Amino acid sequence: MSERATREENVDVVWSGDWVAERLGVGLEGDGELRELLGLALRRNPKRAHLLVSNVLGKHVPQKPSVVYGAGYELGERVRALLGEEEARRAVVLGYAETATGLGHAVADGLRDAPYLHSTRRPVAGVRQAGGFEEAHSHATSHLLLPEDPALLARGAGASTLVLVDDEFSTGNTVLNTIRALHEPHPRDRYVIVALVDMRSPADRDRLTAFAAEIGARVDLVTRSTGTVTLPDGVLERGQALVAAQEAEAAGPVPEAAGHPAPVTRVDLAWPAGVPDGGRHGFTPAHRAALEAALPDLAERIAGALDGGARRGRVLVLGFEELMYAPLRLGTALEQALGADAEVRYSTTTRSPVLAVDDPGYAIRTRLVFPAHDAPADGPGDRYAYNVAGAGFDAVVAVVDSTADTPELHAPEGLLARLAAHTGQVLLAVVPSYTPTSVPHSQESAVLPEPLRGPDFSSYAPEDVGWLLQDLSDTELEAPTEEREEAIQSGGAHYAESLPVEYQPSAEYQALFSAALEASAARIARAVGTVTETVLAERGPRPVLVSLARAGTPVGVLMRRWARHRHGLDLPHYAISIVRGRGIDATALRWLAAHHDPADVVFVDGWTGKGAITRELAAAIEEFEASGGPTGFDPEIAVLADPGGCVRTYGTREDFLIPSACLNSTVSGLISRTVLRADLVGPNDFHGGKFYRELAESDVSGRFLDTVAARFDEVAGTVEAEAKELLAADRAPTWEGWAAVERISEEYGIHDVNLVKPGVGETTRVLLRRVPWKILAKRGAGADLTHIRLLAEQRGVPVEEVDDLPYSCVGLIHPRYTRGATGADGKAVKGA
Repeated sequence: MSERATREENVDVVWSGDWVAERLGVGLEGDGELRELLGLALRRNPKRAHLLVSNVLGKHVPQKPSVVYGAGYELGERVRALLGEEEARRAVVLGYAETATGLGHAVADGLRDAPYLHSTRRPVAGVRQAGGFEEAHSHATSHLLLPEDPALLARGAGASTLVLVDDEFSTGNTVLNTIRALHEPHPRDRYVIVALVDMRSPADRDRLTAFAAEIGARVDLVTRSTGTVTLPDGVLERGQALVAAQEAEAAGPVPEAAGHPAPVTRVDLAWPAGVPDGGRHGFTPAHRAALEAALPDLAERIAGALDGGARRGRVLVLGFEELMYAPLRLGTALEQALGADAEVRYSTTTRSPVLAVDDPGYAIRTRLVFPAHDAPADGPGDRYAYNVAGAGFDAVVAVVDSTADTPELHAPEGLLARLAAHTGQVLLAVVPSYTPTSVPHSQESAVLPEPLRGPDFSSYAPEDVGWLLQDLSDTELEAPTEEREEAIQSGGAHYAESLPVEYQPSAEYQALFSAALEASAARIARAVGTVTETVLAERGPRPVLVSLARAGTPVGVLMRRWARHRHGLDLPHYAISIVRGRGIDATALRWLAAHHDPADVVFVDGWTGKGAITRELAAAIEEFEASGGPTGFDPEIAVLADPGGCVRTYGTREDFLIPSACLNSTVSGLISRTVLRADLVGPNDFHGGKFYRELAESDVSGRFLDTVAARFDEVAGTVEAEAKELLAADRAPTWEGWAAVERISEEYGIHDVNLVKPGVGETTRVLLRRVPWKILAKRGAGADLTHIRLLAEQRGVPVEEVDDLPYSCVGLIHPRYTRGATGADGKAVKGA
């Protein structure tokens, strides 16, 4: 045992929140146990003051496995007493990824006979998504529900209880989002919310009470401790200065220990066949019994691989992101196997970046950084292990699932190498990733609807595009921008459930559009030609263009016109709906497969921002095929402009003004953005959309197309050379844009990449139909941003000139929006 570890554990005189509290004046008030449960740290972000760090969760702070497991199990016993034995047997427990997957599983164990499921951020091929929801201010926001048995969440719906488990109940938004998403398909009479700590404000408590009354269900709360965090005036500014002073030292790599790296030994666990690695796809009482019977042998295998010093020293069992329960139970069993001779601790790696300060009064002492090693769906990135380096562990048992046992894990900069520099021995224990038995999904036979076409739906010519949408033109769907923003961010509604009021441009703005169109027509024609020639070369001879409505539709029409003008090809073109967080229109995909070879389908969009739709489409196609839908669709997107570096088929990677982004429906065939609402869109319906016939006098859709197409011959030679060069080049996505968005999200205290909209097109959308907070403009950007500056001035939104921006501009949506963030005139309130 190290001298530092001995000193700190024998002298317990410092609270792990003192460092932050003393410097920022942050107060933690509550019952007597609260400070034992929580410490304080700072995110590596100058505009967010504090982070609550649990001492009993086993995420950031290594703790005895028995303490971590006992905290969850005791909460489960309390829920069982609340419900009674009979109702406890009929309950279903749902935990939240990533932090509460192990806690929720322990709660389910405390109920004894309840099945368990946790949300996940890892899409799994072959498993149909049973639901999902958003966690608005998390580092990673989208939660998927992937039970092996789709009936699990419907189990006993009506009379049975759903138990939702999270580590901290702060505002209640995530829980409200979850209940709202699950209550509509499977209404219940009762919900129980379980958390280690309840930190809600009185207003948040009232909101939950009102919500329970609204849905007509009883909602109980079971927590271990309650309290509040008090923040003095100016805390964000002082936090910014404090982080700036510490960041150079704290954010740097942890010095490696002297001597040679520790050896890495793989342990054959002989994991019991048929037992899932956790609750990602469901975990039943039968699974629980099988695991309990196997745990002593699993622990003996680990103990037998430890060298003599480690068997009598400090051993850390280190789990992996969502994989918390299996390592936790291995840890509790190892505690028993080693007995009093050794000291076993447990924690897990995480996605979340936190500032490290090596001080006894700070909760995050050290930080190890390593690359992700499980090919995450949202792309590569750094991962972290906290309070491991310098903690005096004689051995570390790294537990991962087989999906994450990759070359990246074993690389020189990978997790195992990082651990080997700070301990005497590293054991690798791999739990087989559970592969669910395929559950057949019966698709109701139905006559698929036919596409809508102009002039009955849209101002485009009927041959230009077939809309795979249903006509909702007579349905009232519009809501004021401020009202929509508040509902979306509070979890009260999804953005696709309503429409913003269509922006009517001023004469000055219309003049800007005209000037921009004339100035950029040739550049757009070049990009159209280049991307179309690339598609014809790689996906020919007769691809089926399927644009993502509505921003992709003008581009799809132009690509079709180029193919006809230059090659005499009459390419089919359709528009399809895709909704972030909800996926693609499955009925539309079935229609396409019934009328065309899916391998011929080429998805088209206007531009890429951070690449969210690129990832959404890939995940949606995978889910569609896994659920029994027709196979063969290629999820790659062809775009006019790819400033985010998210795709390999594009016309340009410059971030320039595409005039079709300046307006809404009046440059997109008078069609609204798409709508997906359960009461309007049935299982065999297309997603919805509106045709704004009343705006015909303002329509410039045809003018936009004609102006660009008129420059085709002028740019043909340049296009031929550029396309040839692109086809021979390495066009692999760089995801530069995603990295920039994550950095901006953290630096500006937003903590939600969905509220950061990069590029000229996305920034325009923010100003037209969201509640903008501020605009970041690349210093020296020219005429491409003239309309951005005009819109920002009209809405009272500050424009901040910045350096080192990979885009021309970035729009930031107000991160904690209420209607108080704008004044009576709709303009931003300073300081809101």
